[in-house]
Amino acid sequence: MNKFKFYIDLDKEEKWLNKMAKAGWELKDKFCCYTFQKAAPSDTIIKIDYRNFKTSRDFVDYLALFKDSGWEHIAGSKSSGAQYFKKISNDGDEDIFSDIPSKAARYRRISNMWLTMAISYIPLFISLTATKSIDTSTFLNPKLLYYTPGLWEKNGISFLCSFLFETPFAMMRGISWLFFPVMIILYFIFTIKAEIKYRKASY
Repeated sequence: MNKFKFYIDLDKEEKWLNKMAKAGWELKDKFCCYTFQKAAPSDTIIKIDYRNFKTSRDFVDYLALFKDSGWEHIAGSKSSGAQYFKKISNDGDEDIFSDIPSKAARYRRISNMWLTMAISYIPLFISLTATKSIDTSTFLNPKLLYYTPGLWEKNGISFLCSFLFETPFAMMRGISWLFFPVMIILYFIFTIKAEIKYRKASY
């Protein structure tokens, strides 16, 4: 079973995954969506870290460290960021984090990731605007989105038919350039939310 969800609050995500495990759905993978496998209901404890690694060796050492502490890696990759673990030993540590600062630090890493994404889109948007690949003037003058010759000189049923026919295409042209500013704004919002979570979790 696949489920699509989006979380910035990792604590809420952990609670949801643990609830799914109790309902008999075991997390098998996470890539764009959550992949679950039917299993016996269990009180599995799932915890989430957020890290990227420069080398495969660093990633392997990271996983080994958690396994030695009684935690099995169930989802995530060297560059996926989110790393999912489940407790496999009753003698293992109760949490994958040794203290509050290290647990809170995962939100700082998430915040930095969203900030990097936002900043990376800005020069691309400016470049596309400067080369007229994106025409921001259509935001102030939507008529520019309509390419039918003489459309605005028509009247009556002729105008209505032409207008209704081209409107879906005009909307697509208008919406397409909004992708970049919308994503930049969203990424900055995610950055702020993750930073707030970091500060709250630090105390």
